[in-house]
Amino acid sequence: MTEPTSLASWIRALRKQLDALGLDSVALCVEAGLDPQQMDDPNARYPLSATTRLWELAVQASGDPAIGLRVSRFVSPTTFHALGYALVASGSLREVFERIVRYHQVVSDALTLELSGDGERYRFRLLQPPGSPAPAFEAIDAFAAIYVRTCRNRLGREYAPLAVHLRRPEPADAKPWHTVFRAPVFFGAAEDRLEFAAQDFDSHLDDANPELAEHNETVLKRTLAQLQPLTWERKVRASIEAQLPDGEPSAERVAQALHLSLRSLQRHLADEGCRFDTLLNECRENLALLHLRDPQCSLAEISHLLGFADTSSFNRAFKRWTGMTPGQFRDSLR
Repeated sequence: MTEPTSLASWIRALRKQLDALGLDSVALCVEAGLDPQQMDDPNARYPLSATTRLWELAVQASGDPAIGLRVSRFVSPTTFHALGYALVASGSLREVFERIVRYHQVVSDALTLELSGDGERYRFRLLQPPGSPAPAFEAIDAFAAIYVRTCRNRLGREYAPLAVHLRRPEPADAKPWHTVFRAPVFFGAAEDRLEFAAQDFDSHLDDANPELAEHNETVLKRTLAQLQPLTWERKVRASIEAQLPDGEPSAERVAQALHLSLRSLQRHLADEGCRFDTLLNECRENLALLHLRDPQCSLAEISHLLGFADTSSFNRAFKRWTGMTPGQFRDSLR
């Protein structure tokens, strides 16, 4: 079984907490077996064994068993990339947590998340996948605190869940947990679980932006697909993306790059329920959404990277995909 991994950028929040305490976060990362420079790569991932070791070292160095709770202060939407932006734009807390469940693997596949409701309350469970090692208790504390903080960002700073259940043994001083969650906290529980009032979860949020949420979902779907086993669809997508800066790639050119005949390529894609022209469009749209988030990237540069003959062709295609011009999309990000 492959070892679970987490986004390297997620560990940056822990590093910031360590630095704030006057500790040498770089030395602790190296001791845990993590390359600190990878944190600047938005797609880099760290193995669970090394991140668990870093949490252990962080508790030892700080002398603070509640350090996971404090890390949430250093987490922003950009920490979780497109998932963070999709959550900010969601229309209700139920939508927020449904998206967390759907795309959490982009952040970490060390947990399986579940959301269920029974009319009165919603239960949000953080489960250990069968046969997989358990994440550090401090990592669970951090995730739980981040999720509650997400609720407060949308409903107001006084918001509190109904209850918090944690597998970790009861600490000598439980006050930090009660201070952060402002709710009954049950230690030594059978599972890690947050419980929320259904009426809070289902009420509409005023600052929702469905279009922005949808565009970020497009990026998330692409990232999730890249974490899955290699398929012909993924091979074709990778080949399309590699060839786009040289102009719009044809199916023949992609087949040649993959050492296939055109007919074999079409058959492989048909077996997986895909078509070449659909993949080409999706690749361009996904890359457009990605590049438009970079303010340093001009529209002329983006249209070239996506293989368009000129900027007006890119503008027309983007409006067809999203209903907005690239400029309008950039404004919506602000």
